[in-house]
Amino acid sequence: MKPIIVTGTDTGIGKTVVSAALVQLLGARYWKPVQSGLEEETDSDIVARLSGAEVLPEAVRLSLPASPHISAEAEGVRIDLATLKLPEISGPLVVEGAGGLMVPLDDETTFLDLFARWGAPVVLVARTALGTINHSLLSLAALRAAGVPVAGVIFSGEAAPRVERTIIEMGEVAHLGRLDRLDPLTPDTLRAASDALDLAAIRAAMEAA
Repeated sequence: MKPIIVTGTDTGIGKTVVSAALVQLLGARYWKPVQSGLEEETDSDIVARLSGAEVLPEAVRLSLPASPHISAEAEGVRIDLATLKLPEISGPLVVEGAGGLMVPLDDETTFLDLFARWGAPVVLVARTALGTINHSLLSLAALRAAGVPVAGVIFSGEAAPRVERTIIEMGEVAHLGRLDRLDPLTPDTLRAASDALDLAAIRAAMEAA
């Protein structure tokens, strides 16, 4: 079984919450290969708090909350791409990228390049708000052009059936469910909301890759 990769159309759209939901549903472990920004609760911290699952150590930890290549440059280091290999573990694994597909790791390599190298299926997290159709369809086109298998789209935010249908039909991709913005965001509220996600389709994508 391949890991499932969670990426998004942008930063701050709910990738980490979706990752925590998938970790709960799959009984998986979690890995964030590159963490930029250490002053506040990290994505790994959030997933551990929400899911109670095992979180693997990040391969790269950078202090500045910015694109990884800028954060690395600020610290006078260069990200060693050789360290960014999928962990070999037994059981399911949820891997979360940083920002969107075209976020650079260095001046030549993006997360999309990394995903193409890994060959694992990707779940795209997309807002339901204004602008999401363009961002989502561009992201899906980029994934397909790079040969990355796409498991489907999970939407984040209030229901927008017409918008969601447009992305699914024009992007020719599976609708894997939607997560509302949860307030409060707790392990229990996340578990209840996660029932809306298509776990069977996600598992099938992981097994088929």
